[in-house]
Amino acid sequence: MSVWELTESHQTGAGRVLAGKTGSGPDLVLAHGWPWSSFSWHRLIPRLAETHRVHWYDMPGYGQSEKRADQRTSLDVQGEVFAEMIRHWGLTKPTVIAHDFGGATTLRAHLLHGCDFERYVLMNVVAMRPWGSEFFDHVGRHVEAFQGLPPHIHKAIVEAYIRGALAKGIAEEDVERLVTPWLSDEGAASFYRQFAQADERYTAEVEPLFGALRCPTKVIWGDADPWIPIARGRALSDLIGQNRFETLYGVGHLPQLEAPGAVLTALSDFLPNLVED
Repeated sequence: MSVWELTESHQTGAGRVLAGKTGSGPDLVLAHGWPWSSFSWHRLIPRLAETHRVHWYDMPGYGQSEKRADQRTSLDVQGEVFAEMIRHWGLTKPTVIAHDFGGATTLRAHLLHGCDFERYVLMNVVAMRPWGSEFFDHVGRHVEAFQGLPPHIHKAIVEAYIRGALAKGIAEEDVERLVTPWLSDEGAASFYRQFAQADERYTAEVEPLFGALRCPTKVIWGDADPWIPIARGRALSDLIGQNRFETLYGVGHLPQLEAPGAVLTALSDFLPNLVED
């Protein structure tokens, strides 16, 4: 397998998770965020797999993984599931690349659940308060008003929300693949459930520990991110204290699809053997 696919199934404490892997070499795990899925990494995976054994999964409640009405999928749960997937794959010290909520998820796994990383990349991540766009805050305060919307209105909201993260255009096929998991009855319910379960205390618990990361860490940030300003990224880098910060100019919140070549260039001086695009 040389491209993104979900060929594995694993039952976690938060529900059934679909996953995939490809390539050979040192282990590398990709952690997606909200409202994305592991598909968001599909343009980077072939290049990363030239030098690494790359692993990915759809978080519980996301993508093609299980979505059910009684499911807890908040960041505390996602941190536990990430640690569980590391154990499931038998990984001892993988490199980790995290985006958006994948940042808080993997930070919790590393700082609270004992997962050791070889190297660590945080890209436009949710890690520090306050977090969330204005729309995110609004829906979180009025979740019940959004539940049960007609399908065509719900689809328009999801698509507008996803496009609102971008500073550069991405392929229409990519937009469609990001939107589709949220359009089924189960997907729509899970979409709004994420807003309802969002709680900044799950980042507050780890913010004081950022200086205690146990591995080389690089922060990469699109400077045109409409959701999380680059100042937040620089503040995160300062708290980590390793002086590894790189700006992706003119790039929004989804660098791996907006500017995959620029992301590979930013990774090339940090990940062993990776040659820039």
